[in-house]
Amino acid sequence: MKQYYEGKLWIISGEIGTGKTKLCATLIEQFRQISWRIKGLFSPAIFDRNDKVGISVVNLANQEIRQLAVYDPKPVRAEDEPILWTFDSEILEWGNQVFLTAIPTDILIVDELGPLEMKRNQGWVHALFALDSRNYRQAILVMRPKLLSIAQDRWPWGETIVIENIEQVSEITQRLMNQWKFV
Repeated sequence: MKQYYEGKLWIISGEIGTGKTKLCATLIEQFRQISWRIKGLFSPAIFDRNDKVGISVVNLANQEIRQLAVYDPKPVRAEDEPILWTFDSEILEWGNQVFLTAIPTDILIVDELGPLEMKRNQGWVHALFALDSRNYRQAILVMRPKLLSIAQDRWPWGETIVIENIEQVSEITQRLMNQWKFV
């Protein structure tokens, strides 16, 4: 496979419930339709009725699904943001192994990076290195607005896509896919 050392990066950011995961899923489907190789991890929520109770994770190279986290709010220390999830350390390590082998690729998906990775050097740290490599045509990173400035400092070549509500998914998808219209 050809190696892409000048990979483009889209940083999708928005508050909880605005459609980040839906936008990411829609973009994944669009790139599948044009037969681009997709690697990385996609993290859809697990719901019990209307309550988000967990986070699953899909290895996009082989569609393997595992449960990453369960809802378990912790007390907040003054210097930290609250951690609302208990993460399975074995699945975090499995995810790191996925990112070690995710590049080179056409599309790299990192859904999502949070305080563990961006502030504590924990979690999916190998995703950081995969993104740094630019060894992809296009990477899609999902993250919350509170961490956006850290990401923009680390990946200044990235294009920030802010989503404010789920109704924007179709328009944003079309606009982003038009960037690859002649590929």
